[in-house]
Amino acid sequence: MKKIVLTLALAFVATVGFSQTEEELKTQLGAAKDSIAAIQGRADAIQGKIDALPGWKKGAFGTIGANLSSFNNWYGQGTPDLASGNIGVTVNAFANLKEEKFFWRNSANVNLGWVKFDDKNDDTDDDSFQKGTDVFNITSLYGRNISEKWAISGLAEYRTTILDNFNDPGYLDLGVGATWNPITDLVVVIHPLNYNFVFSDNDAVFESSLGAKIVADYTKKIGAVNFKSNLSMFQSYKSGDLSNLTWINSFGYTLWNGIGLGFEFGLRDNKQEALNFALADNPAETFDTVDNKLQTYFLVGLNYAF
Repeated sequence: MKKIVLTLALAFVATVGFSQTEEELKTQLGAAKDSIAAIQGRADAIQGKIDALPGWKKGAFGTIGANLSSFNNWYGQGTPDLASGNIGVTVNAFANLKEEKFFWRNSANVNLGWVKFDDKNDDTDDDSFQKGTDVFNITSLYGRNISEKWAISGLAEYRTTILDNFNDPGYLDLGVGATWNPITDLVVVIHPLNYNFVFSDNDAVFESSLGAKIVADYTKKIGAVNFKSNLSMFQSYKSGDLSNLTWINSFGYTLWNGIGLGFEFGLRDNKQEALNFALADNPAETFDTVDNKLQTYFLVGLNYAF
């Protein structure tokens, strides 16, 4: 009986000792995390001061997504012998100059994608990768400061596709107005005098016009996270049918040695493009009858940054 009581007592003491040790370790872990957060806060504050210094700031990040598959005699699906794939690449780059009296901000966004769907039993189908997503956008904004947050500015923005139908259509915006910089990483362009040049072989649909240009760009890097959101809007003074909107959001999280996970999502509203596409199937379509659906794309994959 004494042996049983002694054994139970020793077990109780060991359990209590282990519990106290675990609690102590958790307390130490909490203190370590608090120290890491404090160090990161000081590092972010120093980085903010560096970002506010005059001079050039350059950088780039993007996403690479790929999905390749091959099936042989897989009878559970409609095409048992199949080779398919989807490859996408995005690039977000910037080169910004900040001085006491002026600034010059330059950025580029490229999103290219290819798709493959090859039925190995059909010799007539195309077994190569076909062009999918095709986005090319470059912007240059120059401004002269009139206060801490406002500037008189001029903007040049060019958008087109590069894999197919280069500059058909292509859009070139040239305008002047004001730029608002409420916080370090947010720039809002308000240009009431802007001309939207449209280049296309189909002059019956695509038309240049005078209008207002609004651009909002938020670019932020916090530790291992890169984020960029760019909204570009043109409102034609001639007709709402000639207006357009493009909004692209890019996110990258670096895990190791510049490589991590990335996501990009974009949407566009452009009635001229919708009508041009619809005319291929129905020559009777007009701006009044066309179904102007919202254009969207997204890409998920590996992220890179440098």
